[in-house]
Amino acid sequence: MEPFPSSWIIPDWPAPANVKAFITTRIGGLSTGDYAEFNLANHVGDNAAHVAGNRAFLRNFLPSEPKWLNQIHGNSVVIADDIDHPVTADAAFTRASSVVCVVMTADCLPILFSDRRGQCIAVAHAGWRGLRDGVIENTVKKMSVPSSELLAYLGPAIGPSIYLVENDLRDTFLAIDENSRIAFTSHPCGKWHANLYELARLQLLKIGVNNITGGDFCTFRDPTRFYSYRRDHTTGREATMIWRCDGRELN
Repeated sequence: MEPFPSSWIIPDWPAPANVKAFITTRIGGLSTGDYAEFNLANHVGDNAAHVAGNRAFLRNFLPSEPKWLNQIHGNSVVIADDIDHPVTADAAFTRASSVVCVVMTADCLPILFSDRRGQCIAVAHAGWRGLRDGVIENTVKKMSVPSSELLAYLGPAIGPSIYLVENDLRDTFLAIDENSRIAFTSHPCGKWHANLYELARLQLLKIGVNNITGGDFCTFRDPTRFYSYRRDHTTGREATMIWRCDGRELN
């Protein structure tokens, strides 16, 4: 496989050498207008040929076709191995070699998971609905790995200085966990700044996942690199993907 384009993000996390992951940006593809340039989503109104071309380019850097999901901001987690067409879920995991798990985002939080031995990997799409409804907990349960053995990486999402929510949303999280209070900062308009990164960290720590990295992006504030639904509404999607290699692939 070719080296990844320099505009893509390689997670800085302590995953073992056989675990591969990257996050695309909007730079360098065929899409135009609101979707410029490297949109990978075929459900947002972009030209289908442009999306197909972008996905074909992406495939050059992967061991197999990504296991695309039909994401609905839910908490369902599927095993990626047997997916042959997009299934409805917001997270996927695998223990198999060369199976590419993927989620697409444009403000929501993508979360990568790996155990310390590189035997089981996963990726989750975690907007506020997914975080509220337990997509993180469900993903960790499906992986069937002791939480203390897991690593998590928080990819690009809308930052806490931008993301404003209503009182009722904050109250929902406080009802689930009073500690969520630290993820919300009051705004003079009467709303609250919500920190998706902090909400995810709190949930990961609560279930025993202590090795957490990433979480220093803001998709809204970086229009050169990232799509943002809240900023632009009509927009594309970047993709976060992960797979594991066997010994032969590492040689």
